[in-house]
Amino acid sequence: MVTIVSGRHDHLRRQHAGLAASTLSADDYIVVGMNDPLRDWRPTSPTASILRMDAPGRLPLAAARNLGARRALDGGADLVVFLDVDCIPSPRLLERYADAARQHPRALLTGAVGYLPAATDYDAPERFGELAHVHDFRPRPPDGEVAFGNHELFWSLSFAVTSDTWARLGGFHEGYAGYGAEDTDFGLVARDCDVPLAWVGGAEAFHQHHETHDPPVHHRDDILANGRIFAARWGFWPMRGWLDAFESLGIVRRDPTTGDYSPAEPTGAPA
Repeated sequence: MVTIVSGRHDHLRRQHAGLAASTLSADDYIVVGMNDPLRDWRPTSPTASILRMDAPGRLPLAAARNLGARRALDGGADLVVFLDVDCIPSPRLLERYADAARQHPRALLTGAVGYLPAATDYDAPERFGELAHVHDFRPRPPDGEVAFGNHELFWSLSFAVTSDTWARLGGFHEGYAGYGAEDTDFGLVARDCDVPLAWVGGAEAFHQHHETHDPPVHHRDDILANGRIFAARWGFWPMRGWLDAFESLGIVRRDPTTGDYSPAEPTGAPA
């Protein structure tokens, strides 16, 4: 299992506790610290392989996942599970991914993620299932079943691939850094490689609460930079809902001729 982290150490500790309760043990728990040496975190049961990635500027999310995957595959992994640091695995997440990988070894596997409320008692993980909200625009098949879906709905919070499928996909495009678009790009690469996107029932994770902005205005520059890379690769801009919201706020402008987006300052903002 691979997770990437920069801060959010309490979230990481809770993820580790969830992994310890798993019905299937990971052969290796690989944690990639992005500009984060994790000097004070030395977990036991399960232990972790901690990799350090120093990268000035925007967080190298795509490259960090690739680094974690290389470590797993070099260690002989036949299945690599990726879980966002904000996510706590359900007890059967690894087991369900492993079952699905045996049935569909050529698929890109992903599971539902439920969002926990601010008042969650993290000492009562048995209640996570009833507390978490799962967005209904992504498939959520029953436990033990698999459903196939739209590649543009792929997200990188929780997913798994066999070693052969990872090699076929070639990993994440490392031109992306910071927030947004790298996972949609990965999903479209899978589509073009004829790798089906499979939603795995029972492979659920629980997203820990943290403050967010809707739209994510603090990620505007990342979204523009990554959107520009994506548009050059695929011929259209991703994250249109956020970009349209930014435009309505006056913090981006859209060129009516080219359809490209660029930064702007709202009317009345200081120069």
